[in-house]
Amino acid sequence: MPLDVLFVFTANPEDYTNRGSIVTPLKDRIESQILTHYPRSIEVSLAITEQEAQLLPVQQKKVATSDLLQRLVEQVSFEARAHEYVDKKSGVSARLTIAAYENLVSTAERRAILNHQTKTQVWVSDLSGVIPSITGKIELLYEGELEGSYQVAVHLLDKAIRTIFVQYFPNPEQTKKKKNSGKQSVEEKKSENPYQSVIRWFDAGNVLELSGDLADEKKIQQLYRVDGLHPLVKKFFPKANEMETALLMEFVLYGLSVYSLISKKINDNRVAFQDLMGSMMNLGNMGAGEEEDFFGDDESR
Repeated sequence: MPLDVLFVFTANPEDYTNRGSIVTPLKDRIESQILTHYPRSIEVSLAITEQEAQLLPVQQKKVATSDLLQRLVEQVSFEARAHEYVDKKSGVSARLTIAAYENLVSTAERRAILNHQTKTQVWVSDLSGVIPSITGKIELLYEGELEGSYQVAVHLLDKAIRTIFVQYFPNPEQTKKKKNSGKQSVEEKKSENPYQSVIRWFDAGNVLELSGDLADEKKIQQLYRVDGLHPLVKKFFPKANEMETALLMEFVLYGLSVYSLISKKINDNRVAFQDLMGSMMNLGNMGAGEEEDFFGDDESR
């Protein structure tokens, strides 16, 4: 029986030889060995995830995912590949972002079902559903095991938010440096620090608390409570519609928190944003199940 069969083997050689090459007897039976590499750009990584993600038609109809959230998910894998706690030999494959994207959409879908919504969009807060995808797809070094897989996953989300945030809004680090220099007039500070109104609202003692299961309409109403948040987004994205604007408003809060301009804490499924000073004063009064800085960045602190 004449057979026309092609066998293709795919593997990370380090996994079973620990020396970076395929064992000689196996290599002798393979026609060609093709060396591959990780995606070198987010655009390529986005295309792979879009091709491979298993989303049901009902999910695609119910949940809208912005380019911002898709890029945040992809950036996690880029950060993981360079992170000091992640085992480089085991690597971080595209399976991480594929699983993370599927879980992200599922998290938004679950929220829509709970609130009896026919349609919703993925919010930044839905990234909490991505954490199991990260912990299940990365191998940690000894130092990472000591830190804990959950904390490493949270830190990777932090770094992804930090990296993507400056692609959409001015770098908060620059505003902090100018603030610390103390050489500017009040007018210059107002014009050059676009986050001043938002930070001042929290400095006045205001707290914004958002539930992860909050309906879209109620979340938008809560976001509009923060003075200066809507004008800030409209300044840089004047053509954004209502839902896009609200998403960017939420993104600003997460961005300011990872850059340590405001504080963010989580208690169960609720995220609270407040000023840094009030957060530090209440640190000793944290209740059971409450964690400081859900996506807080140790590096920026």
